[in-house]
Amino acid sequence: MAYFQYKARNNKGALISGDLEAVNLDAAASELLGQGYTPIDIKAARGRTPETEREAKPGKPKARLNPAPAKKAGGVDLNADAFQVLNAALKKRKITLDDQIIFARQMQSLTRAGMPLDRALKGLQKSNKNPTFQAVLKQIQQSLEAGRTLSTALGHHPKIFSNLFLSLVDVGENTGRLDLAFEQIVRYLELEKNTRKQVKSATRYPTFVLATIAIALGVITYFVIPAFADTFSRLGADLPLETRILIGISDFVVNWWPVLLGGGVTLIVSFKVWARSDKGGLAWDEKKRFLPLAGGVIEKVALARFARTFSMVLRAGVPIVHGMGVVASAVGNRYIAKRIIKMREGISRGETLYNTAVNAGMFSPLVLQMIAVGEESGTIDQLMEDVAEFYDAEVQYELKRMGEAIEPVLIMIIAGMVLILALGVFLPIWDLSAAARN
Repeated sequence: MAYFQYKARNNKGALISGDLEAVNLDAAASELLGQGYTPIDIKAARGRTPETEREAKPGKPKARLNPAPAKKAGGVDLNADAFQVLNAALKKRKITLDDQIIFARQMQSLTRAGMPLDRALKGLQKSNKNPTFQAVLKQIQQSLEAGRTLSTALGHHPKIFSNLFLSLVDVGENTGRLDLAFEQIVRYLELEKNTRKQVKSATRYPTFVLATIAIALGVITYFVIPAFADTFSRLGADLPLETRILIGISDFVVNWWPVLLGGGVTLIVSFKVWARSDKGGLAWDEKKRFLPLAGGVIEKVALARFARTFSMVLRAGVPIVHGMGVVASAVGNRYIAKRIIKMREGISRGETLYNTAVNAGMFSPLVLQMIAVGEESGTIDQLMEDVAEFYDAEVQYELKRMGEAIEPVLIMIIAGMVLILALGVFLPIWDLSAAARN
């Protein structure tokens, strides 16, 4: 047997510390978990064994352990050469959704096994292949060692961990079941990944075709048409209206392309800045629901996220008023988030979930009926999961319909481009050939 010093959180989230006697670290962690505590740090008490405790005199103060020397703050060595600095910059990678899924899976396994959080994070730092995520995990570990909760430590990185992620972790800490919290997080992130993959798969082909058409038009306008214009001008032939229009457009692009390029870049940047602002983002999120073909997909993806997230926070035991705020930040659409906040305000005034859903004006009659049944039967979490599955099926149908509708539109665009080029370029050539034969 040996003595161990520990730091842990009780079921109210308060930080406690003390020592206990156990066979090893794992047994100490299991003992704390059995008492309803969430271990944060467990380490062997130096110089303390059952024998030394029996030999210690009564009333003699226990020897105080010296704190471990603080680690030197990491940083770039001033003597490092430029190649090392450049290599560190190139290794910096964005933390992707896959990184979050792997992290949540590993934390689920480690917390289920009773591994203390600080030891779990140390192990994850060594096994993680993303240097950026390694640095984040180290900061989280340092926050835990400073006595903060895991949800608070994760909350210092809002660009990586969403409000839903933090809320589920917070509930898991308060209930002592972090493994179940991370299990729900993994499920949510995998469904989110699948949704994104479906949307990207449906938009990849039309995006590629439209980009190819734009490049082809740019090459023809800047290089091909001016060459034909020089040939026609040397021959002194009368040109058709279509050809004169094409040559005029080509001359304008050749002479003013820096202005056009700068104006295009300025327009794109201005739109992004406007869309990221509160007022502009709200207006854009409202308008893009009515975009041809894509509007239905955008709205149904947001509603599927709402239903799925709402089901998860209810199952996790989050109060419904607080859960609505978490759900609003997870839907990815500020206009729909505003409607959800209004639903929360109605619920806080004592209205039923069904009435607030009707007033929101976002749901179909079938979904409203499912919400009413779930509220009356007390199974709203299960019914909201069924609603999420309903919207997921709708998203798949809308994506398939969008793909089928885009193909003829792209064919018509290509046919129109070929027709314009044929009328503008080949008609004068045919006229010149006929004049030469005559």
